[in-house]
Amino acid sequence: MTLYRQLLLFILSLLMVLLIGALLVKAHHTRGFLEKQLASHAQDTATSLGLSLSPYLAEDDLPTIEAMLNAIFDHGYYQEIRLVDLGGATILERSLPVVVDEVPSWFIENLSLIVPEAHSLLSSGWRQMGTLSVVSHPGYAYKTLWNVLVSITGMFVITGVVVALLGALALRLLLRPLQLVEKQAEALCNRRYTLQKTLPKTRELRRVVLAMNTMTDKIREMFDEQARVAENLRKSAYSDPLTDLGNRRYLEGKVLAGMQLAESSAYGAFLIAEVSGLLEINQTKGYETGDALLRKSAKMITAAAECNESATIARLSGGSFAIYLPEVTPEDAGMVAAGLVHGLAAVALEEFGISSPAGHVGGVTYDRPVPIGDLLASADRILRTAQNQGIHGYKLEALPPDTELKPRGEQQWQKIFRQILATGQVILFAQRVVMAGAQSGRDHVELFSRIPLASGEIVSAGLFVPLAERLQCMADVDRIVLEKVTRIAPESLNAEEIAVNISVSSLKDDNFAEWLLGILQNRPAHLPRLIFEFKEFMVVRDLDLVLAFAGKVQGIGHSIGIDHFAGSFVNFGYLKSLRPRYVKIDRAFTVELTKESGDTYFFLEALTGVAHSLDILVIAEGIESEFQQQNLYRLNIDGFQGYFIDSLREVPEKFTG
Repeated sequence: MTLYRQLLLFILSLLMVLLIGALLVKAHHTRGFLEKQLASHAQDTATSLGLSLSPYLAEDDLPTIEAMLNAIFDHGYYQEIRLVDLGGATILERSLPVVVDEVPSWFIENLSLIVPEAHSLLSSGWRQMGTLSVVSHPGYAYKTLWNVLVSITGMFVITGVVVALLGALALRLLLRPLQLVEKQAEALCNRRYTLQKTLPKTRELRRVVLAMNTMTDKIREMFDEQARVAENLRKSAYSDPLTDLGNRRYLEGKVLAGMQLAESSAYGAFLIAEVSGLLEINQTKGYETGDALLRKSAKMITAAAECNESATIARLSGGSFAIYLPEVTPEDAGMVAAGLVHGLAAVALEEFGISSPAGHVGGVTYDRPVPIGDLLASADRILRTAQNQGIHGYKLEALPPDTELKPRGEQQWQKIFRQILATGQVILFAQRVVMAGAQSGRDHVELFSRIPLASGEIVSAGLFVPLAERLQCMADVDRIVLEKVTRIAPESLNAEEIAVNISVSSLKDDNFAEWLLGILQNRPAHLPRLIFEFKEFMVVRDLDLVLAFAGKVQGIGHSIGIDHFAGSFVNFGYLKSLRPRYVKIDRAFTVELTKESGDTYFFLEALTGVAHSLDILVIAEGIESEFQQQNLYRLNIDGFQGYFIDSLREVPEKFTG
């Protein structure tokens, strides 16, 4: 029972005790007063009537005596009047039973009045002739006592109701700070840090609220400190301090993870962009100008490569930047290279007034897994060729042998997507995510979508998603995928939860969002719950949109997850508002984990601490060996995903009706 109800019941109990006590006291005093009035009334009548009857009794005039006695009895409130002689024989007697119609019988029985009998001696001179006894009728007294107690009870009931309402309102106002403290504590348990800005005037409650605010501040500072430690570790180990881009170590991890993920079907492009004349700028205009040019160039390169959501950008040294573009076509890679060259020229001219050759780009496209060293060497060689071509030149070559199976043109892709939208030709693959420790038994399955081409080649989402978004048909593709997902027979996957990747851009389509929420609301409870995964950089870019979507799906019973966590060099503060079910650490960090004493180990440990402080599960993806898994076990990782855990398997075309 709440404190509010306890106090309210206590107040009502006190009112009840007060009412009962007041009724008892009033009943006692009123009854005593009425008994005295009855006694006085009877005695007065006995005395006056006795004096009046004495002369007629001496003359033995019984008719006159009877007439006088009847007149008094009929016009007064008497229960009994009796005239007896000296021998005790009754001469005359009149009586009336005690019946009160307006007073309940139970009241008379339980609160009876003591009705005294008054006596008067009748005499003539010195001679005694008889005795007159008078008993007053208690009916009027009972009625008076009943009316008094009823009026007092009614007054107390009205007063009690008013006091109860005012007391309830007063208690609600007085205890509101405690209710806010309760909500504040619940929010704190859910890792939400809210403060009470309005302090109560009651000293004790004010101290409680101040203590709660102080504790909330301390815990929030602990989380912020954990996040700062993780970010500082990431920056020191994987970030270039001047441009805030990744460093060579970060690049190597991303390339290695990408090649392992794609296996034999790896393809994409690797570019090196170099700012020209940096040494001369440092010598003639100062190092601050050179550093500013590098920072501006880094922002431009990031913007130019954002067309590929899986792009990785890193500063190698000096004015050299590497751009890793997995699963892009040569045409798209050429567009990025051209954009980089023109962007470098625009930055140099508009920001610094440099009109001489501002930058060159050299790159290589590949269609098989290639070591990072070979990519760097080939791209650097091609870059030197581009520098010899003249102002703002770029050069892009294919790493032999180059495949001709992949589509090479926007028109061809448009044709492919039209066919997909018409036929729904999407293949789903499943991979189990195994949970560990306290989370064991809560495994779920992640689904991956692929599209088959006429050549027989199966294209992964990493390639067709950016193209679908460019052609503005991503929502339609996601709808096809989700329709297949929601119709999968539960026995095909044997999982209580299914994770599926969708694009944030699809949520911008109101029709798609409304359709999806309708599907979720009507989804039977016995079917697996859905987890919608979003890539971290997409979440941060459209945080408000994802927050709104997350609130709706979580209210229905589903959840969201974050993929490629910590791979986008963004602040972790968004986790406090989004509160995903889990985060999946970018495989670039898990593949680099080699020894417990390495800074990668400490970074992942700090990263896990940040997520766990918000009750967010941490899953490591890209687990390819038992060595990796054992190291991650010691970091208190909640789940594992990768080819060492489970291989990709095609989901059979068995759909529920």
